[in-house]
Amino acid sequence: APGRWAAREAHAAAREQTRWTPRASSSWAPCAAAWRSLSTGIEPRKASESEVVDAAPQSTALPVAYADEYYQKPHYVRSRGDPTKRAYTYVILGTSKFIAASVIRVAILKLLWTMSASAEVLAMGQIEVDLQKIAPGQNATVKWRGKPVFIKHRTQEEIELARKDDVVDMRDPQPDAERAPNPQWIVVMGVCTHLGCVPIANAGEYAGWFCPCHGSHYDLSGRIRKGPAPLNLEIPQYQLIEGNTKVLIG
Repeated sequence: APGRWAAREAHAAAREQTRWTPRASSSWAPCAAAWRSLSTGIEPRKASESEVVDAAPQSTALPVAYADEYYQKPHYVRSRGDPTKRAYTYVILGTSKFIAASVIRVAILKLLWTMSASAEVLAMGQIEVDLQKIAPGQNATVKWRGKPVFIKHRTQEEIELARKDDVVDMRDPQPDAERAPNPQWIVVMGVCTHLGCVPIANAGEYAGWFCPCHGSHYDLSGRIRKGPAPLNLEIPQYQLIEGNTKVLIG
């Protein structure tokens, strides 16, 4: 019996030497050692420290490409609001466009203000004439904006004669009531519509105005009745004030 046990141990030792020994770093090495102990009845041999060190696996990991190691750690920080910042972008763009439009508007208004006439110029563009100094049947001439203006105080006979000619065929037809809202007063520009001469008052075939330059005849309402003038005498902008005792021209 002792001889058989010794032979058995020698045979197991030979098998142990010929079999492959897994590396210490292998994950299934403990399972293999336990299996051998169960099959042979021999406790597994413990490796020395020098063998363990020699059998330690070498690291084959690749070098990290990021020196700050930012991507080696999880980052789950969630920022507040819209990450694209669209609202902020819209506010900035809208404010910029509003400011630009305001600047352009102010520039245009300043340009228009410089081109428009000042209050002093507008005040000089109006004249006030006292009508009480003009007797019936007389014609007064005043200067307005560098041009003569005729103001005629018509009698009742002259009013009836001017309105009777409304039905006559004229070159530039216009009723007397439209040219003289107040029939006693007729206000016209003293410039002939032909070549700009100054007509003579209370003259001509129609007792109105006569242009001596080329023979244009105007009636008591300032309408062209004969001659080369193409249009009636121009009526300026005016209004009767203070109970029709004064006229404001302009």
